[in-house]
Amino acid sequence: MSEAAAYPDNFDELKDKVRRAGLLDRVPVRGTIEMIAVVVSMIVAFATMEMWNPVLFGLFLTLIFTRAVFVSHDILHLQYFKEKKLSFRLSYIYLAIILSNSSSWWDFKHNINHHTWCNVVEKDEDILALDGAFTPNNKGDSPVIKKYKYLIFWGSMFFMYPAFIAQSYSFVLKKKLYGEFALMLLHWPIIWGTIFYVLPFSSAITVFITLYLVLSVWLSFGFITNHLGCEVFNLEEGKKLSWMELQMRSSRSLSGGSFVHWFYGGLNTQIEHHLFPKAPRFNLLKVQAMTKAFAEKHNMKYFESTPVEAYFQINRVLKGY
Repeated sequence: MSEAAAYPDNFDELKDKVRRAGLLDRVPVRGTIEMIAVVVSMIVAFATMEMWNPVLFGLFLTLIFTRAVFVSHDILHLQYFKEKKLSFRLSYIYLAIILSNSSSWWDFKHNINHHTWCNVVEKDEDILALDGAFTPNNKGDSPVIKKYKYLIFWGSMFFMYPAFIAQSYSFVLKKKLYGEFALMLLHWPIIWGTIFYVLPFSSAITVFITLYLVLSVWLSFGFITNHLGCEVFNLEEGKKLSWMELQMRSSRSLSGGSFVHWFYGGLNTQIEHHLFPKAPRFNLLKVQAMTKAFAEKHNMKYFESTPVEAYFQINRVLKGY
């Protein structure tokens, strides 16, 4: 990447404009509607599962699971409701029961470390993917990864969902969060126990494989565009940067309209999401327009590409290591 232009410490000016436009206001009604829509969709899916082709049913469940990921992400960022305890409890419906993931793990890994220290090597574990392949001066010690890095990285995109489950289980057991662990275990009898009971075994297996593969690819190809291939800092460098400079230099937004915004669950407006993590996803395209205009006015670099360009950028950085 080319060297970034100077970033003035004027975030308060932009934040004031965004706040006065009402784009930081929480959306409890709209958020509740989307939460209910996910639950109703699950009920409809289970009530009609015998009518579906198993591959199509797996794809329909993938769509519901993906929305559950984005809804829980927004809930834990307090975009719907101000009360953290309420938000955590609501998130269990989507993360623990529907996805068998941990809200506590996600909050610690994503909300606390990643958002505070984005692309800072010592703090943000997301940037350590592939034995540090995306970190400067840290190309990893594994000869196997060095030799097969492309195969491993792009191949791992098919296993992100089970990796999230494994990381969630490891986190809650280490932290002795047994209540949350119990809720996560309910996923298996409620979701898969029902599917394997109602459908023939071969159809249930087809649904399982379809969902795990497609959901993993959908999530991973969405998540990797956010920060991989962007600037990376060590802790000392990160501490010297203002909030605005760190978030803008370590994030990539994607161009595209409403469909791209829906498909990526708002993560396509990654710069804006990192500048304003509590700004509702429904408002982020408007925040993006204001942020881009603000960056242009103050001659600040705004890193944006198309989704396809982002994947090529990531591959080039990977190839560089």
